[in-house]
Amino acid sequence: MKTITKERMIEHIPVLEVVPEDYQYDELPCIVFYHGWQTSKELALTPARKLAQLNNRVIIPDAMYHGSRRVENRSKIPSFTFWSSIQHNLIEFNLIKDYLYKKQFVLNNQLSVAGFSMGGMTSAGLLTKHPDITSAAILMGTPDYQGFIDRLVFYSKQRNIQLPQDLEDSLSWTKHYDLNAQPEKISDRPIYFWHGTKDEKVPYHASHDFFETYRHKSFGQQMVFDTGIDEPHILTIDTMKTMATFLDKHFTH
Repeated sequence: MKTITKERMIEHIPVLEVVPEDYQYDELPCIVFYHGWQTSKELALTPARKLAQLNNRVIIPDAMYHGSRRVENRSKIPSFTFWSSIQHNLIEFNLIKDYLYKKQFVLNNQLSVAGFSMGGMTSAGLLTKHPDITSAAILMGTPDYQGFIDRLVFYSKQRNIQLPQDLEDSLSWTKHYDLNAQPEKISDRPIYFWHGTKDEKVPYHASHDFFETYRHKSFGQQMVFDTGIDEPHILTIDTMKTMATFLDKHFTH
């Protein structure tokens, strides 16, 4: 199916909309797809097209400090800009959701979230606050926010990297979006995980341990986990296709 890509501004958020050309004004299942750290919305077009080709609408926002929202002289404090970008994604989701519903773009309230790396962590966080999200895909990300912060602190100390004394306090907001701390909010929704075993940025166990801990719980039985043997922190075409198929099979058209 042929897709088209439109540049839009949703409030102050620059986004790309990828949609089947023949159904661009129709109600469709919608996915908000979040790109990774230090990339941009344009670099998420390939997975977005895989989703749109299955007759879905995909919105790709530029995260704060990324793409057309990039700023010079970003904070040099380790991880601070990273977490700030996620925080903006989380807060701005309602603006995107409201836009989609006001435009009558969402078919039967089917709204999913997905993302790679930082975008996958955004998707996990959104599940804690939005029970109306119908499904999600977390690719090379982790639902364990506190574990990721603990890893930053540990490795910074090992490498004698000075962290602000109040860094952890300044990130205290993350506990409210930490899916690992409130896993019951999975709420038996379909969630697709993919993670490579050679990921050096977000450790494989950071998502796999979560899956293994909760997959047999009543609220976690629709989770699926695929392992990329010897795969580094890169999203492959095959993974994009599998993700798209997973999300689409839980939609009704």
